[in-house]
Amino acid sequence: MDGAPFRLGPRGQRWFDIGLASGLMLVGPFAGLGLGMGQGLGIGLAVGLVATLQVLPLYWRRKYPVAVFFAVYVAHALQVLLIDTPLPSQFAFPIALYSITRWRSLRWSLPALGLSFVAATVASIDWMLSPYSTPSSIISNAIGIALITLVAWVLAQLGRTREAYVNSLIERSERVAREADQRAQLAAQSERNRIAREMHDVVAHGLSVIIVQADGARYASAARPEAATEALENIALTGREALTEMRSLLGLLREGDTGVAPQPDLADLPALIDEARTSMTLEADIDEGLDAVPSGVALTAYRLVQEALTNVRKHAGPDVRVWVRVHRDGSALRLQVRDDGRGASATNDGEGHGLVGMRERVAAHGGELTAGPAVGGGYAIDARIPW
Repeated sequence: MDGAPFRLGPRGQRWFDIGLASGLMLVGPFAGLGLGMGQGLGIGLAVGLVATLQVLPLYWRRKYPVAVFFAVYVAHALQVLLIDTPLPSQFAFPIALYSITRWRSLRWSLPALGLSFVAATVASIDWMLSPYSTPSSIISNAIGIALITLVAWVLAQLGRTREAYVNSLIERSERVAREADQRAQLAAQSERNRIAREMHDVVAHGLSVIIVQADGARYASAARPEAATEALENIALTGREALTEMRSLLGLLREGDTGVAPQPDLADLPALIDEARTSMTLEADIDEGLDAVPSGVALTAYRLVQEALTNVRKHAGPDVRVWVRVHRDGSALRLQVRDDGRGASATNDGEGHGLVGMRERVAAHGGELTAGPAVGGGYAIDARIPW
């Protein structure tokens, strides 16, 4: 991605190590052979071999940095016994120190740095000790070599710190991506649950009205044909309304469809209650001036009344009376639905998804809902939905 730091992959790192070691191999052993030839063929070959031993371990510096450092260190110690002249292959030493510091902890890098200072002192004495040298020149030369090793150590520490920082950023980015994905999944699950509740309310209410109207039309068709006609009209109207709401909900599941058909609210309660009065005796008390109720709370209240009336049709029995009250209670909406039927003793068919959905809707707004047998018979639902 843009702005990301450049980093070699495993393949690039391997080729970089091969190129670095091969470059020194092309120069170091041949230069060492040439410098050693001044002391004889045998010494020249021995110095060339030592130079090779100094460079060769660098091929594995990233995988085995500790072993590589000590192999290079021993090869440099052998050089002291053969020749008192610096070799180009000695560039392998700061590279080996860098490697052990870069890819191992301070437990290894600090002793390696200390050994490097010892090596700098020994090398300075070996190279500078002569009748013409002075202690100050030997010390200054040792300090110069030590500074080279110290710079390699510091650069490795900076690289190690930078790599840890970059890795932490990558890990954080991956964690944020995972958390965002989890939040998206939870949001999708919540939306699916909401749609499932909406579908249950729409289908259950629509079918219960259609069943009641169809039964009424069947009984009235012989004695009062006009009543059967009216019932069939109500069935068609209810079916169309349920189909419209189902299309709106299913639109949310289709790609490219926004499903923006208007959702019912408190203004639609009178129509819902008038529809219910065709199959039951119903008294309603709905406060005026509920326009300020948020749309989410209004939709929840509508669905609660709708589900409660559906349960009355399914469980309360014939000749039931129902009381519906919706009013404002401070900064909350209070909703009560009660009937005098036999719903409290009726057998629950299914798994009770209606009441579960009602509780979930109210809980989503931080409200409370109680549902159960009413004093004196019947069933009561009482909900308080704050906003």
